[in-house]
Amino acid sequence: MTVWDRPEPPARPVPLDRERIVAAAIALADEGGLEAVSLRKVAARLDVGPMRLYGYISTKEELFDLMVDEVYAEILPEERPGDWREALRVLACRTRRAALRHEWLADLLGGRPALGPNALAVSDTTLDALDGLAGLDTVMRAVETVSAYFIGAIRREVANLRAERATGLSDRDWQRASGPHVTRMLATGRFPALAKFVHDGTEVDAETSFTTGLDWVLDAVAAKLAPPPIDAVAAGLAPPPPSADAGTSAGDGPGGEAVRAGLRQDGLGRPAEPYGE
Repeated sequence: MTVWDRPEPPARPVPLDRERIVAAAIALADEGGLEAVSLRKVAARLDVGPMRLYGYISTKEELFDLMVDEVYAEILPEERPGDWREALRVLACRTRRAALRHEWLADLLGGRPALGPNALAVSDTTLDALDGLAGLDTVMRAVETVSAYFIGAIRREVANLRAERATGLSDRDWQRASGPHVTRMLATGRFPALAKFVHDGTEVDAETSFTTGLDWVLDAVAAKLAPPPIDAVAAGLAPPPPSADAGTSAGDGPGGEAVRAGLRQDGLGRPAEPYGE
C-alpha cells in the first residue's frame, strides 16, 4: 500500500495533515537540502511530537515521495500543450524551473517513476500529446530520451550552482583561478582538439545551453516520429512505372505502319522479300 492509499488519522489534538507535513519538509529541504529533512526536524518545525508524524508517514522515503509529488504540481502545465513538441518542451522547461526553485529535486529525479497524483497527471498530459503519432514503444522511447536529456542537464546545472556556493567562486572566477594550469597543459600539445575548443569555442549561459540541447533532442525525436514515405503506387495515387522489359513493340503506337515498312526494307532501301519467301 502506498502513502496515497493509506488514510490519514484524525487531526487531534493539534491540527495536522500530510499537506502541512509536506510543506514543512519542503521548506527544510529548500533551506538545507535533503540532508536537512528528517521526521524529527519536521515535527519540531510543526511543534508536534515526532511520533505524531508516523500516523501520516511511515518512512522518510514516503516523505520524499510526497515532496516530489507536491513539486510536480508546479510542473503540471496550466493548459494542454498544442502538440507533442510543445508538450515535451514544456515538460523539460517546467521541470528545470522547478528544480532551480527546489534544488533537492535534482537528487530525486531519474529513478523509478513517481506515482503521486500530480506526477501521474504530468505523465498523462505528456503522453496524450503524443498519442497516435507512432507505436506505443516508439512514444515511450521518445519521452525517455527527452527525459534523460533534461534530467542530466538539470543535474549538471544544479551541481555547478552547489559548487559555486561551496567554493565561493563563480564560474568565471573558477576559470580565472584554473587558467594557468589549463594553459600549461594545453601548451604541451598533447590535447590539440581540446585546445581548439578552449581557445575558439563560444561560452553560453546555462539557459541557452539547455534550450539549444533540447532543440537538438526534439529534432532527433521528430525524425523518429515522422511517418515513413508514402508508396504512391501502392496507395493508388500514381500509375506504376513502365516495366524495363515491357518495351513498346515496333508496330504499336503512332507511326507503326512506317516502322513496319522500314523493317521490310533491306540495307539499300529496297523493299525486302517477304519473310519466308
